Amino acid sequence: MPRIKILPAILRNKIAAGEVIERPASIVKELIENSIDAESSEIEVETFHGGKRLIRVSDNGTGMDREDALLAFERHATSKISNDGDLFDIRTLGFRGEALPSIASVSKVKLFTGLKGSHSGISIEIEGGELKETREAPVSGTSVEVKDLFFNTPAREKFLKTNHTETFHIIDTITKEALSHHEIAFTLTAEKKETMNLPRASGTRERIMQIYGGEFILGLIEIMAEDDETRLYALTSNSSNFRNSRANQFIFINRRPVKDASISHAVYKSYEGIMPRDKHPVFFVFLEIDPGKVDFNVHPAKREVRLEDKESIYRFINSRLKDAIKHERTEYTRDFSISPDAVSDFQSSDRHLSLSGSSVVQEGAFISENLELMYRPSIPFIYLGDTFIATSGKGGLTIIDHHAAHERVIFEKLLKGMISMSGQLLFPLQIRLPANEYRILLQNMNIIKTLGIELDDFGHNTVIVRSVPDELNDADMGGILSDIAAGLSQGVVSGRSLREGLAARIACHSSVRGKKILTQDELFSLLEALEKTDHPDQCPHGRPTRIFYSLNDLNKLFKRK
Repeated sequence: MPRIKILPAILRNKIAAGEVIERPASIVKELIENSIDAESSEIEVETFHGGKRLIRVSDNGTGMDREDALLAFERHATSKISNDGDLFDIRTLGFRGEALPSIASVSKVKLFTGLKGSHSGISIEIEGGELKETREAPVSGTSVEVKDLFFNTPAREKFLKTNHTETFHIIDTITKEALSHHEIAFTLTAEKKETMNLPRASGTRERIMQIYGGEFILGLIEIMAEDDETRLYALTSNSSNFRNSRANQFIFINRRPVKDASISHAVYKSYEGIMPRDKHPVFFVFLEIDPGKVDFNVHPAKREVRLEDKESIYRFINSRLKDAIKHERTEYTRDFSISPDAVSDFQSSDRHLSLSGSSVVQEGAFISENLELMYRPSIPFIYLGDTFIATSGKGGLTIIDHHAAHERVIFEKLLKGMISMSGQLLFPLQIRLPANEYRILLQNMNIIKTLGIELDDFGHNTVIVRSVPDELNDADMGGILSDIAAGLSQGVVSGRSLREGLAARIACHSSVRGKKILTQDELFSLLEALEKTDHPDQCPHGRPTRIFYSLNDLNKLFKRK
């Protein structure tokens, strides 16, 4: 008796569903992409219980007649390719004909569809892959209703997350599709509440403004470039707009959202020497490539692609972004900057540095005697670049990263409740946020308030900032709230409390930036405050705030006895 057998169609569809449908957001993605391929200009999404109980996607696209509607639920039934050559000339988002039969095999589906402009259509009801009912229905365009996901595969259902988490992924999916198709209007109603409402936009910049707000776009550089085979349009962080997380990083190839480590690396490499090691850029990279030179059929969910000439695309992106970033930085470039006050300080023979405490151990640096730094207003100092400050005296040389030092000061003030509160803002700030960030901030307003930031809900993905610590008065509140949301979504990381993690993110935003040159008095105040902290030698992220070289250390560096 043979041991090999052909699996029944229902089981084959469930196996296919396991590859294509990871969670409710996977269904939303497949149905939206069908709507886009159907030339829709308006797409409405409705979900309930995070999409586990209900997903409904409706569009005003071309629709289908009765025959096509019934064929659409057959495996590998598609109107988008007809021969193997078409696989290497993909110009649509869907092409394999697996989505609808896979979805129908693990849920209860109703399809309402009719040709655009027609007054007659069809309604089809399928449960667990079995056709239950067909009837005439007056409809134009298409609406697909998916209920009780994984009702017949409980082993899969138990792996779904909370309603909030699943809705988070649905919002992320719609955001990606909306970014790459600005000419289409998108709406999302989650748990019977409008969560996203994006009218048709004139271009990508306007769509980004709809999602993130006007201030967000001011922190981006716009780049347009093309060669014989590739067209690039990108919006990436300017030299002062870096984040603590990889949130808001998007890559699109031929309008399809993808993940590609090589392209991401090309973007990061463009900021070499500009972006701090523990920071991340915001970027939206849109590439148009000859369909024959990219393979979209290498991942079940089509999240990854294979590029024919990955290296040349890497070089193209990296060089164009690097040129744009360099041009934006021109006004700030300094090879070596010395404060006029520092020059006079060094020329004064009666200026000295008193020492008596601890040194900082840094890779590549020698461990000096245990000396405690006692800072005086009369310290001579000089800027090395625009971030590092060198101070000297009889005891040796101290190099200070004033950004890291200020981070430590603000971090401990936030945790200890020692922040200076200016009270209610005279003009409260309205900050528009992506739907995911907006939702998570509203759910955590109490913990955010303990760090000195008071928020109110303004609706339409917008919060009102009522009060902030004095230390944040000049900070980018949009960036701070975005990073707080990222921290809240990650939860407790690396053994530190959630509140500590949030305080570290806020401190990083509010600390003195590299472009700020401190005066003698400002430097003294900073170093005096640093000495009062519990851990003055490290910033909240573990980087050193200062490195001390004694005269003995310096002698060793120069190979002197």
